[in-house]
Amino acid sequence: MRAIVVPRLGGPEVLELREVADPVPAADQVVVALKYAGITFGDVYQREGTYRGGKPLGANDAPLPIGGEGVGTVVAVGANVTDLKVGDAVIYCENLGSYAERVAVPAWKVIKLPSDIDARDAAAMFGQGVTAHYLAYDTGKLAPGMSCLIHAAAGGVGHILVQLAKAKGAAVIGTAGSKEKADFVSSLGADKVILYRDTAFLPEVKAWGDGGGVDVVYDSVGQATIDDSIKATRVRGLCVLYGNSSGLVDTISPMDLAAAGSIYFTRPRLGHHVRNRAEIQRRADDLFQAMRDGKLKVALNKVFPLADAVEAHRLLGSRTGIGRILLEVA
Repeated sequence: MRAIVVPRLGGPEVLELREVADPVPAADQVVVALKYAGITFGDVYQREGTYRGGKPLGANDAPLPIGGEGVGTVVAVGANVTDLKVGDAVIYCENLGSYAERVAVPAWKVIKLPSDIDARDAAAMFGQGVTAHYLAYDTGKLAPGMSCLIHAAAGGVGHILVQLAKAKGAAVIGTAGSKEKADFVSSLGADKVILYRDTAFLPEVKAWGDGGGVDVVYDSVGQATIDDSIKATRVRGLCVLYGNSSGLVDTISPMDLAAAGSIYFTRPRLGHHVRNRAEIQRRADDLFQAMRDGKLKVALNKVFPLADAVEAHRLLGSRTGIGRILLEVA
């Protein structure tokens, strides 16, 4: 089968399309023939070696698989799997190797795709939608009367998080890098949008509302924003660092958190919020129902063929356009 792999760490150009062996399911796995694979900044971190601390790949490491989520059809079932069968349309996340024609996935990570949900729409929403869901429902526990700041609010997670936050009754400030993106975020219901290239976000946040900052800050940018994100958080509020698109945050001083107002700080990961099928299904059910009800609109930027993964990563890195980038595999 064809698959995109990472033979060495680096920029988009290191991605290679190769012929590799078809996967064979272990007893508790299924093999999924991919139709679409979602592209995320997590894939960029994998390609660049961020998760390895920049340590070069050794002879036993390369080539690395890449891609963590996809939509497709079950084509093989392990001996112990009883709740999925060949032919089922399915979706999954948090499983490496999705930039490929086929991938083996632990069965508990796989859920059936509802027949009334389009496969491409589901692929555009799922991994980032599940992330936004746990951020809004579990990490931030948003509720009516609360306020939040969402960095990169036009991004894949960001634009879904804006909609979920508004549905939970929270007031939302978003940041965006262009007027086009700012207008898009406003159209989703954000109460205020800051063009961060033109205006520093911290004084804008402090000047909004009662001047005390927001209850929750969602920061996916990292190094370039985290200091002011902490300062933008209300006394005893929560600062959530869930990405590092501008670079890793090396240290957070407890004394800085204290000085900023006894701020709570967390760095959550998706894998800790989808630990079993029931948890995945609960989040998926909420998101699919919101799509059916017209309460969740998912933006799609561009769909690339599998062979053009390099160009897809370049587009993601350019931060141009709005919405999700997908690979179409079949």
